[in-house]
Amino acid sequence: MIPRTIFGDEHEEFRRSVHRFLAEEVMPHHEAWEEQQHVDRKIWNLAGDMGMLCPTVPEEYGGPGGDRLYSVVALEEMMRAGASGIGWPVHSDIVAPYIVAYGSEEQKQQWLPKLVSGETVGAIAMTEPGTGSDLQGIRTQIAEDGDDYILNGSKTFITNGYLCDLAIVAVRSADGEKGAKGVSLLLVEADRPGFSKAKPLKKVGMKAQDTCELFFENVRVPKSNILGGEKGLHQGFTMLMRELAWERMVIAVMCAAGARSAFEQTVEYTKNRKAFGKPVASFQNSRFKLAEMRSEIEIGQVYVDRCLELVLQDKLSPEAAAAAKYWCSDMMNRVIDECVQLHGGYGYMLEYPVARAWADARVMRIFGGTNEIMKELIARSMDV
Repeated sequence: MIPRTIFGDEHEEFRRSVHRFLAEEVMPHHEAWEEQQHVDRKIWNLAGDMGMLCPTVPEEYGGPGGDRLYSVVALEEMMRAGASGIGWPVHSDIVAPYIVAYGSEEQKQQWLPKLVSGETVGAIAMTEPGTGSDLQGIRTQIAEDGDDYILNGSKTFITNGYLCDLAIVAVRSADGEKGAKGVSLLLVEADRPGFSKAKPLKKVGMKAQDTCELFFENVRVPKSNILGGEKGLHQGFTMLMRELAWERMVIAVMCAAGARSAFEQTVEYTKNRKAFGKPVASFQNSRFKLAEMRSEIEIGQVYVDRCLELVLQDKLSPEAAAAAKYWCSDMMNRVIDECVQLHGGYGYMLEYPVARAWADARVMRIFGGTNEIMKELIARSMDV
């Protein structure tokens, strides 16, 4: 195993705190949350009290002001625990960073402390029923009405949608340009009249995560809620493109950690499970499969860690992030599928963590932009 060198002592202390929080406050309730298709709202407040949320928010806005490796630690520990229900990646690593990077001073003062404390749960609403990965094709619109906008449209597959108090909504000006140039990001509070939520969607995996459709029917929102204020109007697509590289790294980090967790469980299982009077791990096929999986995981981890070093230097290219996202999500699915096979029939039973991991893993190749889109982005960077 190649030693990892990106974390300091402070990161590892935070890791211990996150590990303890997940073990004591999250996993004992996770099965019940899967049944109700969302976590309990109070876990967000408790996570905020314990300093688990938004580790990169600056101190002047109530955050700890840490680097993105603290987020990496939280993501890895979530995957290690199998805590797929809590929507920290969207809340802490997408919503809060958008406001930090592009919000007006008033927006930062209003929302960041509440995101850090868990008083506000954040969601980002980009995908629509008819657009999928094509963000230029969104139809949710805003129309001017005095000092307000009137918002109409719908979004789907929105993580944290059911519990969210604030959504960053990708919108198009009704009289604006088509394509990328007409897109803005609008901060929409969930208690505004006309903003409604469907029941959580029934998914193959990640069943405890509240994913739902959002509907906007003549929702009146002040113009000051455009992310970045007046200067943020029609800058939404640019903002999205700048932040998508980190979003894709979030997925890559989760996939590398998820593959490692399933692999480690499988190593222990095959050492202890016997077939024909011998441990499953003693058969050559099992040993070779374990060796292949370990090699893939280590190779992927080295690439992810190098990308994270570039993230800290603000030098990571979009195509490098796309490569990390697509390769690691493919790798995770291959590895966990092999882990299920080595578990035999028990690998198909949901009482075993590997079965839940298998179901949870499949979406990683879809969200954050499908892997086919990732390959297209890489090809474009090659001028082919």
